[in-house]
Amino acid sequence: MWMRSRVISTFIAGLCIIVAVAVAVNTFVGYKQNSGGGITAAGSATRDFSADLIVWRGSFSASGQTTTEAYEGIKKDAGIIQDYLLAHNVPKESIVFSSVSISPNYRDIYNDNGKLISTELVDYSLSQRLTIQSSDVDNIEVISRDITELIGSGVNFSSEDPEYYYTKLGELKLELIDAATADAKARINIMAEKAGGKVGKLLSASLGTFQITAQNSATDSYTSGGAFNTWSREKTMFISVKLHYALS
Repeated sequence: MWMRSRVISTFIAGLCIIVAVAVAVNTFVGYKQNSGGGITAAGSATRDFSADLIVWRGSFSASGQTTTEAYEGIKKDAGIIQDYLLAHNVPKESIVFSSVSISPNYRDIYNDNGKLISTELVDYSLSQRLTIQSSDVDNIEVISRDITELIGSGVNFSSEDPEYYYTKLGELKLELIDAATADAKARINIMAEKAGGKVGKLLSASLGTFQITAQNSATDSYTSGGAFNTWSREKTMFISVKLHYALS
């Protein structure tokens, strides 16, 4: 009887171990199946291109004892600037003058002890901004660099650096997404083949970094947040794509 009980106990203990192992194996397999699996790869594509649109801005100012005198001065300067641009083949519709800003200038008055006692109006300063947007990149680029004629005419003109854009950016972006996707898929095919697997259905796809940088620039760099260069005429577009496929 004692021997029979021992055999039964041993059998039950062995059965418990088998059940425990089976539970552990099933748990592990279930984790592998639910953890996603599959294969993921990132692809990228780049293109060099030239800007086909230039935006150039500048500002000028004039002063006078009265607002009328200051306005006459800035109105005269605006005429000189417009005549200069028209003479250099800039279409009139491309020349946009902003509204005039006015600012009174005051002078502090101190007593003999150096204490501020009052202020008095000295004159008025008026300023105006100019914006030119054109597809004639070469011409506007030259004008933005050479404004000595305007300064020689007595115009207090300040030129800003041109900004360069590309009007077919959307089309180029689609082309690069297509190329980057093909690059990612090729990487997945190679990895699956080397691993002895077979590529299944696409589980997910996401667009990664999109950047426009200056060509061969030491200052522009690829960043996770992306970049959009406007100061360089010659640019490089970069796009990355991530694909996740099932393996069968």
